Amino acid sequence: MTDEFHRIRRLPPYVFAEVNQAKAKSRAAGEDIIDLGMGNPDSPTPSHIVAKLVEAVQDPRTHRYSVSKGIPGLRRALASYYRRRFDVGLDPETEVIATLGSKEGLANLAAAVTSPGDTILVPNPSYPIHQFGFIIAGASVRSVPATPDAEMLRALERAVRHSVPKPTALIVNFPSNPTAYVADLDFYRELVAFAKRHDIWILSDLAYAELYFGDTPPPSVLQVPGAKEIAVEFTSLSKTYSMPGWRMGFAAGNPRLITALTRMKSYLDYGAFTPIQVAAVAALNGPQDCVQGARDLYRERRDVLIRGLHAAGWDVPSPAGSMFAWAPLPGRFAHLGSVAFSKLLLERARVAVAPGIGFGEHGDGHVRIALVENTQRLRQAVRNIRGFLGAGSNVADSAPLLPAHA
Repeated sequence: MTDEFHRIRRLPPYVFAEVNQAKAKSRAAGEDIIDLGMGNPDSPTPSHIVAKLVEAVQDPRTHRYSVSKGIPGLRRALASYYRRRFDVGLDPETEVIATLGSKEGLANLAAAVTSPGDTILVPNPSYPIHQFGFIIAGASVRSVPATPDAEMLRALERAVRHSVPKPTALIVNFPSNPTAYVADLDFYRELVAFAKRHDIWILSDLAYAELYFGDTPPPSVLQVPGAKEIAVEFTSLSKTYSMPGWRMGFAAGNPRLITALTRMKSYLDYGAFTPIQVAAVAALNGPQDCVQGARDLYRERRDVLIRGLHAAGWDVPSPAGSMFAWAPLPGRFAHLGSVAFSKLLLERARVAVAPGIGFGEHGDGHVRIALVENTQRLRQAVRNIRGFLGAGSNVADSAPLLPAHA
């Protein structure tokens, strides 16, 4: 027998494991680690959503098997959201399906539509499931630039010319995890035109649609006329309503892709627990001031972090969306790579971040910093980082250097 099963052999060792192990070791030693590594919202779910969950769970009828594609009221609520937010009409019966978070939906759609050896186009760096969902399904992944601009569009055309077999699908994710890039509607128009010319599916991950900091909300690819002919889009309640552990997401768009995902899921699950679906309806149809509140919170955290890092001598771009800063390694540490730098930052500043290589080899010159601590903790993190950068060393040792007031 072989040492590993076939599909497991196609998955590299989890690149975040080294930093996570070092983090656990430091905490076990009693050190105060400021964890900005995982994109795990720290705010509580809004009370009216929790109240609806509690109310629904008191009804024993909701304890039975649910509906794999989502209860009708939830699919209607998602369609209403798309109408309000994007002016996009969706048929709740044929163009919407509830998923167990967007991650599960992406992976199961990849399994449903992929044949072994298919070529899939994925931005690099990108959220791991974007490529590994298809790799698990047996596809080959071709990397394209992650920026929503002419460079990506030119790379897509080259990929079509030089890939054998011709690509069958393209993944996009704006606002992006990890890069925080934001696309505009003109870019999506070009993307849809490209996909139609070459008969390629578009799978759009819009999980961060409501976490934006400018005046213009990020668009949906489905706003482009005719996009539903070739596109499906995944959304999630995790970040918008601070519901990450609830595992509630959606896919919407092309009926053929929605049907394929529906059929796949019908063999794999009975849908989310019904009270969670009922509470999700309350989230989508209820008061939306909590969404603005989350946006304001992340904007404040972003500003505290970015201003502090700039003052410390680390030039990190201010993200226009998402809950992440995509930080290039400081110049004198660039030769270390993202994993070694992340471990050094943990050891010397007691701040945990995500190494960029975990999102693809083209991310190795960056780390991802998540805005998942309050402003006081972020200021503490900045002070620690300032002390570390000011120490002038780029070699790890066993004696963390921290400012005297840390």
